Amino acid sequence: AEAAVRAGCRFFAGYPITPQNDVPEYFARRMPQVGGVFIQGESEVASANMAYGAAAAGVRSMTSSSSCGISLKSEAISFMAGASLPVVIANFQRGGPGIGSIQPAQQDYNQATKASGNGGFRMLVLAPSSLQEAVDLTWRAFDLADKYRHPVLLLLDGFTGTMMEPVRLPEPMTEEAVQAIRASKSWAAVGKKGGPQHKIICGPGLDSRIKQEDLNRRDAKMYEQWQTSEAEWEAYMTEDAEMIITAYGISARIAKSAVGVLRKEGYKVGLIRPVKVYPFPGQAYEVLDFGKLRGVLCAEMAIPAQFTEDVKNVIRGRAKIGTALSSGGEILDRDTIITAARELYGER
Repeated sequence: AEAAVRAGCRFFAGYPITPQNDVPEYFARRMPQVGGVFIQGESEVASANMAYGAAAAGVRSMTSSSSCGISLKSEAISFMAGASLPVVIANFQRGGPGIGSIQPAQQDYNQATKASGNGGFRMLVLAPSSLQEAVDLTWRAFDLADKYRHPVLLLLDGFTGTMMEPVRLPEPMTEEAVQAIRASKSWAAVGKKGGPQHKIICGPGLDSRIKQEDLNRRDAKMYEQWQTSEAEWEAYMTEDAEMIITAYGISARIAKSAVGVLRKEGYKVGLIRPVKVYPFPGQAYEVLDFGKLRGVLCAEMAIPAQFTEDVKNVIRGRAKIGTALSSGGEILDRDTIITAARELYGER
C-alpha cells in the first residue's frame, strides 16, 4: 500500500475481505496525509466502479480484494479494459472455490491470466514472490497501466499479504510529478470546472464512428506485442540443470529453497520463475536442453493444477511433467517439493 502511495496513487476504493484487510486499512490512514481519497464502498462491485471513475478522471487509481471478491469486481474490471482505463488491481488469493477458506492459495491463476471478466480481454499480471518484489512491482504496475492505458493485476496470496519482512521503499513521487502525470492524460474526463454542462455519450454501439471489432483488434495486437516486450522471468541455476522446478509467487520462493537443498544432495536442479504470469514467458523454457532434461516439476498451491497447464503447453511433450500441489489453505512446503523432485529426477 505504501508503495502505491509513493508511486502516485491518489485514489483507493475497497471493501473488507480476509486476507487483504491490511491494505484498505493502511490506505484509510495514509490517503488523507497526501491529499488522496480513500473510500470503503458498500460492496466489492461499488468499490471497483469507483476506481473506474477515478481513473477516468486521470487519477492513479487502485482497488484490491481476495479471490471471491475479485470475482465480484470482474464486471467493472472488464469495463476498465473496454474503456482503456489504467487501474491497478491487487488480488490476495485465498482458498476456493466458493467461499472456500481465508488461508493462502493460488487458485485464481486461470481467472487472472485468461478470464478476468467478459469479452476476452487480457491484463498484464505481475506475481511477486517477496514483499520487496511486491513493493517494486507495485510501482511498475502503475507505470505499465498508464503506458498501455489498461488495467494491470498484481497477483499475490494470503501468505504474502499478511507476512512481515524488511523492505527498501522507493523515494515518494513529488506532488508536482503526480499532477504532471494527471495533466498528461489528454483523454481524461476532468470536467468543465464550473462551465456549462455538456453531455457526451459515445462508445461502441452508440457512435457509428467507433466499431467494437476495431477496438478488439487493436487490443489483440497489443496483447501479441506483450509476448516479447513484457515477458519476464527469473532463471536460477538452470545452466547445467537436468531437471527444472517451475513456480510463481510464494511457491517459487519456497521452491528456490528446495533447489538449494537438492543441489547439496547432488541433484542438478534449477528454477524458472515467471515474474509476470501474463504474458506467460514461454521463452524461458524454449532455451532448455530437452535432450538432457529429466523432467519439469510444477509447484503451485492449486488443486486441480492451473499454472501447470501453461507449462505443459510450452513443453509440448518434450519432457516429463511432474507436480507438487497443495490446496485448501495448505501452504506448499519445501519437503513436498523436494520429495516430488527426487521422484521425477530418478536415479542419479
